[in-house]
Amino acid sequence: MKHAKRRLAAVLMAVAAVLAVTAACGRVGEHGRIGVVYLNAEGYYAGVGRGLSSTLGHGGRDPQLVQTNIQSDPAKESSFINTMSSAKVDALIVSPASATASIPALRLAKQSGVPVICYNTCIEDAEARKYVQSFVLGDPAGFGRVSGEQMAAYFLAAGKRAPKVGVINCEQFEVCIQRRQGFEKALKAQVPGARIVANQQGLALDEAVERGEQLLTAHPDIDAFYGEAGSQMLGAVKAVEARGRAGKTAVFGGDMSVDAAKKLQDGRVLKGVADISGIKVGRLAGQAARDVLAGRPSDRFVIPAPIDRYLGPKDGTRWLQEHSDGIP
Repeated sequence: MKHAKRRLAAVLMAVAAVLAVTAACGRVGEHGRIGVVYLNAEGYYAGVGRGLSSTLGHGGRDPQLVQTNIQSDPAKESSFINTMSSAKVDALIVSPASATASIPALRLAKQSGVPVICYNTCIEDAEARKYVQSFVLGDPAGFGRVSGEQMAAYFLAAGKRAPKVGVINCEQFEVCIQRRQGFEKALKAQVPGARIVANQQGLALDEAVERGEQLLTAHPDIDAFYGEAGSQMLGAVKAVEARGRAGKTAVFGGDMSVDAAKKLQDGRVLKGVADISGIKVGRLAGQAARDVLAGRPSDRFVIPAPIDRYLGPKDGTRWLQEHSDGIP
């Protein structure tokens, strides 16, 4: 991550300010401060940040956001959340790095009296219901179902009744497992002969490309890939292009971005995308935090986020027009 040291210094300065205010008046700021954890640097999280800013604002009477990007590292996440808990910020908005490794940090936040709002990912359900106030989530099984239905329609139109499918996954996170389950159920409901020939994890884009190329080497006749999230989907696209399989191996997956929209617009490899807008999720998480600060937290544990469908070049063009600033 570029300028990581500079950003870390900025976070530490902000934390120092939090601690100073806490010591002086026993409360974190007149209008509150909120710690925000972004899981990685994918465009989705820029969208979340945009949604949070539009809901929580930048004015003098709005809560101050103390933000960090943990680069999918539970240790970085734990350090930040522990500091925020010690400072007793008014709320934490978090996309946890791990369903299990993130539990102690969120437990500490709860014990410190800091309400936690998860979005996109969270800890294991039983623990989340102990330590998390709300979870902004687009139904993961429903998300996967969109791609399963899109892929099934593609195979049926091509007359393929027993296609071979490869999966590039992000199954370090429970929501990704649920996405695959929804995808497989929908695909096989319409194309019972479809077979998942391999399922490999590739969290970062470069790793996902490598996994895709490895799968194409082992199974050169793969008919399609399912990428469970943005990096996995684009990694599969790049692997297909690198191996000269454009027009032979299709890709379906999740999470829109400028790169994804351009590949969808091109139409040779990427055929369909399921998406949960980061901006919409940020707005929902921001409103949940605002409700906490106002003393009227939501009584719903899961706050549903809408799932959008994109299919074919026209939808790629439409997304680019609607998101001219590139923020998903």
